[in-house]
Amino acid sequence: MSEDWLRPTLSVAIITYNEQGNIPACLDSVSDLADEIIVLDSFSTDRTEEVCRANPKVKFSQNPFGGHVEQKNLAIQLCSGDWILSLDADERLTPELREAIKSFLSSNPPAEVAGARFARLNRHLHKDIRHGGWYPNARYRLFRKGRARWGGENPHDKLILDGRGVMLAGDLLHFSFQDLAHQVQTINNFSSIAALMRYNRGVRFRVWRLLVKPVGKFLEIYLAKRGFLDGIHGMIIAVSSAYSTFLKEAKLFELDRLGSGVPSNLPSRYEKKGRVIVDGD
Repeated sequence: MSEDWLRPTLSVAIITYNEQGNIPACLDSVSDLADEIIVLDSFSTDRTEEVCRANPKVKFSQNPFGGHVEQKNLAIQLCSGDWILSLDADERLTPELREAIKSFLSSNPPAEVAGARFARLNRHLHKDIRHGGWYPNARYRLFRKGRARWGGENPHDKLILDGRGVMLAGDLLHFSFQDLAHQVQTINNFSSIAALMRYNRGVRFRVWRLLVKPVGKFLEIYLAKRGFLDGIHGMIIAVSSAYSTFLKEAKLFELDRLGSGVPSNLPSRYEKKGRVIVDGD
């Protein structure tokens, strides 16, 4: 009796939008492991659909993007496997992690084990970043169908398990930014989403947060989490993170105190909503 016959079926779930540069390597890293690959696309305008449909294991569908949490939850609903591996298009499995997942699934994990996590190794500015809180940065990404869901607050989603989790060996490679310009663009987009989400759940602007939190974020990443060990890369990451924190607070000021509308870099699906005022965050 073959090992593959004994192994539970595995679906890989990936959400995409204009990922023609990233998706080929992502698909290549899971094609020999997955029984099916679910790609849920947000109507890409590049060659993402063409590249995905060329892979025989891909089941490609499209849905308007309603937020990272919502889109990822819809993607896992489309999966039919016993287990689901949820990835971003800019991620890929190392050979070691691929073998660890295969061995784990073949071992018939006990029913109380709902999922598995593994280290995520970020590559930025042509360097593997191993400090500043960027590594091992272990994330749950592998889980039994029906035993996990995506939660958290957009754009910072988090997988929530219903049951016990285990840790697997190997790294999940993450190519988060093409270059610094891409990082700045991402910071601008994500800070707008985060500020709006906070406003909509009732968080009010506070001057002390605008003054203190960016400095605290820099010290946390560069000193407390030893980002300085990554050299100039660590300095750039710490400053960028502090800038991101500053923008979230400044944009909350814009929304809360100035009464501005939705940040102009967000599409029309994002709205300001009525809220109950709280003093969170």
